[in-house]
Amino acid sequence: MKTPINSQIVDDKLALCEIDKMEDATIRDVVRVVNMIEEESGEKFIRMEMGVPGLAASKFGIEAEKEALDHGVASAYPMLEGVKVLKEEASRFVKNFMNVDMKPEGIVPTVGSMQGGYAAFMAVCSATEGKDTILFVDPGFPVQKTQMDVLGMKYETFDIYDYRGDKLRDKLESIMSKGNIAGILYSNPNNPAWICMNEDELKTIGEMATKYDAIVLEDLAYFAMDFRTDLSQPGVGPYQPSVARYTDNYILMISSSKAFSYAGQRIGLLCMSDNLYKRRYAGLKKRFGADGFGYTIIYRIIYTLSSGVSHSAQYGLHGMLKAANDGRFNFVEDVKEYGERAKIMKKLFIDNGFELVYGTDLDVPLADGFYFTIAYPGLTGPDLNRKLLYYGISAICLNETGSLKEGLRACVSQISRDQFADLEFRLKEFHKHHQVLA
Repeated sequence: MKTPINSQIVDDKLALCEIDKMEDATIRDVVRVVNMIEEESGEKFIRMEMGVPGLAASKFGIEAEKEALDHGVASAYPMLEGVKVLKEEASRFVKNFMNVDMKPEGIVPTVGSMQGGYAAFMAVCSATEGKDTILFVDPGFPVQKTQMDVLGMKYETFDIYDYRGDKLRDKLESIMSKGNIAGILYSNPNNPAWICMNEDELKTIGEMATKYDAIVLEDLAYFAMDFRTDLSQPGVGPYQPSVARYTDNYILMISSSKAFSYAGQRIGLLCMSDNLYKRRYAGLKKRFGADGFGYTIIYRIIYTLSSGVSHSAQYGLHGMLKAANDGRFNFVEDVKEYGERAKIMKKLFIDNGFELVYGTDLDVPLADGFYFTIAYPGLTGPDLNRKLLYYGISAICLNETGSLKEGLRACVSQISRDQFADLEFRLKEFHKHHQVLA
């Protein structure tokens, strides 16, 4: 059976990279092996394995960063808590696009949301004796669990798909009533399923966080990217849904990577509620020598991790936030291209025998966005992932995200529209060779 990619090359590179089981392959493992296959075969893959931006960076960020460099910021260390104008503009952004009041002091730039999460895990799991576990509402971003492993900290998980709506409260109660949950983490919209929790579900999470004194870590890597609703107008509802309306125990992680296509500058925002920023914990005093939550995050943890965030990148993010707040930069309109690609790609997969693994938000179809999830009848997720490599298509297994379902995560960002014809050809070839299994 002839496949678009020489099968021997694929097998050799998998062996060279010591990938025996695709279910054990991380995102970066898949990136590495596909790079090697492309180099030897000379064939370009349909690359869906890694969630990297596929659009140009915002000109508002680039211009603001250039101006800051011209004014000499590269020669000066940035303050750990962040540039004052960035913190103020970020506070304004949270109010304009989330309708949440937050003082600038609790908003801290981080080296991407990755660093923000890492710092938050350390503080949250150390704050209260006996509360040492993060609850991941899965499926989710795999590297956050790797961070917990590196830190030697505990976590629990559950797949939310079977606990949507009214079922969510009982599930959270069954886990949190044990008393060990320090924090709850989820992404909204969700990576990889593109589930978008509704206000009732966020209210449930907020109420449970208050009841059991847990801190919610809301990952907004895909801010306002539920394209079914226009969330693009500053100061005008509807707003980005958030748990911040339902509890004081929350941290928001806002990334510049996807919504602003500014991934290369590695800058995000860790936004602590006014209440949490000022709160004092005996556990933090014992471990870090300071009991203030916000103070510990900034002057103990971020200080020792990176001594702050690139000075010029902070001005770049300030430029983008100010333009968005002023109504000069519709950042949501810029990234709607991802939704358009997803709509086309989903149809190509479904027309060739594939199925969506996560297909609905309760009783309505999911939005088209940065990710979607696929399965093929008769094949496990790992088997499908390996077989697609022979057809020049790469993805990651859903088990890597904490999902209990069989299938793959597909990211649309690296696929250009001129690759759609090639994708269709490869999917037709795959379906022709495998439909007997269906």
